[in-house]
Amino acid sequence: MGVSLGGYLAPRAAAFEKRLAALIANDDVYDYAGAQLASVPPDHRAEVERMLVAERAPELDEALNGIMKSSPTARWAFAHGMYAFGASTPRGYIAKSLAYNLRDGLAEAMSCPTLVCEAEGDVFFKGQPQELYERLTCPKRLLRFTVEEGAGDHCQVGANRLAFARIYDWLDETFAF
Repeated sequence: MGVSLGGYLAPRAAAFEKRLAALIANDDVYDYAGAQLASVPPDHRAEVERMLVAERAPELDEALNGIMKSSPTARWAFAHGMYAFGASTPRGYIAKSLAYNLRDGLAEAMSCPTLVCEAEGDVFFKGQPQELYERLTCPKRLLRFTVEEGAGDHCQVGANRLAFARIYDWLDETFAF
């Protein structure tokens, strides 16, 4: 079971490790950089990606610092991402995230039964679980959690009891207990 960024790491491992009996991707991340760049119009993404890996990109650095100043959530996400990825700047963090995806056949290489969890109100990886689910060719289920039931936040924070009950139900069905 991978949770949050582990929702990317566990599926990536499952693409290569064929001995797994089952996989749970809790708020999966199909394309980490895609989630970070979700607000960038598709026709500008290639330009932004070039700026991310450029030696200097003062306009982008200024924009990212502005986002951090205006949003406590973004400030935490960038600071945590910089720590986790070993980057010294928000731009460096997002540049490193470009390599974290399940494209190019990785999602399709997964073979074990897979449960993909999706939180309706996920502010970090909205839409990412659906992206993975659509590409899976293994036995699969998409389990959606809603705001109305109190489980709509990233990785069902605040509703672990409900989330684990549904996850265990899937495991019971998968292994026919």
